[in-house]
Amino acid sequence: MTLLSIVVPVRNEEARLPGTLRGLTAALAEITKSAEIVVVDNASTDRSVEIVRAHQSGPIPIRLVHCPQPGKGAAVRAGVLASDSAYVGFCDADLATDMDALGPTLLQLGAGVNVVVGSRAHPSSIVHARHSKVRQAGAWFFRRMANGYVPGVGDTQCGYKFFDRRTADAVFGPLRTWGFAFDVELLARAQRIGAVIFELPVCWNDIPGSTFHPLRDGYRSFAALMRMRAILADVQEEQ
Repeated sequence: MTLLSIVVPVRNEEARLPGTLRGLTAALAEITKSAEIVVVDNASTDRSVEIVRAHQSGPIPIRLVHCPQPGKGAAVRAGVLASDSAYVGFCDADLATDMDALGPTLLQLGAGVNVVVGSRAHPSSIVHARHSKVRQAGAWFFRRMANGYVPGVGDTQCGYKFFDRRTADAVFGPLRTWGFAFDVELLARAQRIGAVIFELPVCWNDIPGSTFHPLRDGYRSFAALMRMRAILADVQEEQ
């Protein structure tokens, strides 16, 4: 069994992908040879798929998975469930979270933590953000709402989360939120099964070129939070 799989959701990321694959390969090679990168193409219309296929294989294998269902949550879910490693997680294609976090992440998982969450809210994190005032206000309000579903977790939306296999299967299998708010459902499901969640301090840089649109995707994310009440109520009934 592979020790670690890193899922990278991709939609029209041809400009970033070469650097992303080089950076991830180098970071993983320093930690373990028992690892893989799973790139999930989420219906890209640019050269993203060609770039992944043409990338020179190195010490860390790279697999390509296709996910026709639109949405970051759908893409991450497809990649996680396509893996069978002991630990699996995801990061964004812009590598906004410094991959120096991988070592501490594996230490926590190896010590029995079920979920490691990169947290920009951690007092020891180093965050360089250049968001507009509108996006900052929206993010603050989203965090307040998300806290009602995932109490005690300071940052639900950092694109860096890792799971042990049992927990990954338990929370990704029934996932029903496909868009950017999927992290909240994941963590809420993890809390409801008694998973141990650890918030890891990270070094995070706001990288230009985000595919998140504050108005369009912000509205969809808030709408997803409202629908999540019914989804999580079903989880409670199942238990």
